[in-house]
Amino acid sequence: MGFVSSRDSPSPPSTSPKPWLFVGLGNPGEKFRSTRHNVGFEMIDSFAQSVGISMSSVHCKALFGQGLVDGSPVFLAKPQTYMNLSGESAGPLAAYYKLQLDRVVLIFDDMSLPCGVLRLQLGGGHGCHNGLKNVIHHFRGNKEFGRLRIGIGRPPGQMDPKAFVLQTFNATARNRIDAALKEGVGILKAIIQEGLTESSRSANMEQKYKHLRPKTLPQ
Repeated sequence: MGFVSSRDSPSPPSTSPKPWLFVGLGNPGEKFRSTRHNVGFEMIDSFAQSVGISMSSVHCKALFGQGLVDGSPVFLAKPQTYMNLSGESAGPLAAYYKLQLDRVVLIFDDMSLPCGVLRLQLGGGHGCHNGLKNVIHHFRGNKEFGRLRIGIGRPPGQMDPKAFVLQTFNATARNRIDAALKEGVGILKAIIQEGLTESSRSANMEQKYKHLRPKTLPQ
């Protein structure tokens, strides 16, 4: 496949900015709109609207958009394969554009983070997230790509996690997610300007104690 690892031999120097690929994970269709599992789609839509990129094309089994942001080419994708087969879209997209995987950022829900808390990192495991697991499979096991994780909190009581992620947010959680989407747009813009390593330092420091701050949002 055409994508390469950041450990491979470096490309010749170029004056042209390298492109970024941002892939939000979710499930297609009205049935899944605004569910916890679809916050990756929501982040892509928020970012696209912020920078004026249309998501009206279809490419590699994804709703797709592209444009220039601060002079850098940016590709946006929402795979339409359903969550557990997200790699069938993300893998071919990275290969098509011959991207190093450290220029790819996956955006997805994470039950291990408090609702509305964001984390940005390069590399890592799949954390039992089936969509992420499938992407890693289609990246030939390579895990050296960026992840913007969006906290959705844990299921209450003995609720099945599979049922939890397919529910919509209550009013309080929705407010937190809406705030996180705005912050996430800023983080994605910072990635384009500063790169993954530098932007992750500042973003994660800002987010670290977010869930412990006084709650001023309506309940």
